[in-house]
Amino acid sequence: MLKKGNKLYSILTGSCPKCHKESMYLNNNPYAISQIFKMHERCSHCGTKYKIEPSFFYGSMYVSYGVGIAFAVAAFVIAFLFIGASLVNTFIAIVLTMVVFMPFIIRLSRNIWINIFVKYEPKSAKSQLE
Repeated sequence: MLKKGNKLYSILTGSCPKCHKESMYLNNNPYAISQIFKMHERCSHCGTKYKIEPSFFYGSMYVSYGVGIAFAVAAFVIAFLFIGASLVNTFIAIVLTMVVFMPFIIRLSRNIWINIFVKYEPKSAKSQLE
């Protein structure tokens, strides 16, 4: 369904935004809380530096806010409109959704942020750089 060369592929898989050949993260599981922010320094295939500048991923907090709002709205629609829960139960569903999906939202927002600035280049193999 998702093919390399598509920004959505890199965003959803957490792969290198330039070559899409390896994961940016040391541990692909976002629920390994102690390693949620640990990334490779560079891509081993194309040499792309992930932390483009110091504090680069602070900008992903803005993306995280938008993604979090989308998750909260989805939880509201499902709980209140589809299931017909009370407002208190809907609020609890929103809070639980945000807590459960927090690691996923953090990773997703980082992936979106770096994909805004780095373009996919299929021929960016390390062998071509040398």
